[in-house]
Amino acid sequence: MNRHLISAGDLAKDDALLILDTAEELARVSERSIKKLPTLRGRTVVNLFFEDSTRTRISFEAAAKRLSADVINFSAKGSSVSKGESLKDTALTLEAMGADAVVIRHSASGAPHRLANWVHGSVVNAGDGTHEHPTQALLDAFSMRRRLGGLEGRKVTIVGDVLHSRVARSNVLLLHTLGAEVTLVAPPTLLPVSIGTWPCEVSYDLDAVLPKSDAVMMLRVQKERMNAAYFPSEREYSRRYGLDRERFAKMTDEAIVMHPGPMNRGMEIAAEVADSARSTIVEQVANGVTIRMAVLYLLLGGETA
Repeated sequence: MNRHLISAGDLAKDDALLILDTAEELARVSERSIKKLPTLRGRTVVNLFFEDSTRTRISFEAAAKRLSADVINFSAKGSSVSKGESLKDTALTLEAMGADAVVIRHSASGAPHRLANWVHGSVVNAGDGTHEHPTQALLDAFSMRRRLGGLEGRKVTIVGDVLHSRVARSNVLLLHTLGAEVTLVAPPTLLPVSIGTWPCEVSYDLDAVLPKSDAVMMLRVQKERMNAAYFPSEREYSRRYGLDRERFAKMTDEAIVMHPGPMNRGMEIAAEVADSARSTIVEQVANGVTIRMAVLYLLLGGETA
């Protein structure tokens, strides 16, 4: 494996499978009464979050602590960053503290890549702007593999606000590497200009794609990133691209429903679909800790591929 995890596209198939297989081993540890391993004792992991996040930050913190690492949580609010300190100066401060790994979430696409040039430790991208979120793609792939048995040849449909979704980009890259066929479904206004270069298919007709899908991932409409009208109304969006009970019935009995969270219940996904037995949404949160344990273990303490 590389020293950093910045893009899902950096992972070769063997690297991705090593992470998934390691996570499978670590999942057994999570089922024990004592969940801690001494693997990263004496190592320091810094969570450097310039954007609000509950799920991802707590997940990385739990993962590091279960591996017995020391964890420093650094929030940009109320720190020197809010007083104008640059990312480079913050990086040099972390370097002086002896950080072995820095987990960074930043509103600027490319921030983790720049940070990797300034620190000696490993850098893990926990989401940068609208660019990527590789550990989310890994936990999604892990969740799919556990439910579906394998990813080779599986048909995965990702629906919704692709334009603002770093999760969609990372999933397309990783799933393609792992041999799945990905189709993106969204209004034309919510697709990136560069979509033609992505290794996936594009459709505007959700009803046509659903019956052929093994997994359907609904994306949150990121209203906080929208400064214009990308669709006529929330009701119209939900009518054309929401996964309601009627659409859910068009899926095969083995197909699963996913969502990276947080959800807009009733907009992109109906409550009864989100809470159904074929939904992996709660599992994805639990699997996030396991996958992040695997990533930290392999970057800081495990064998290299």
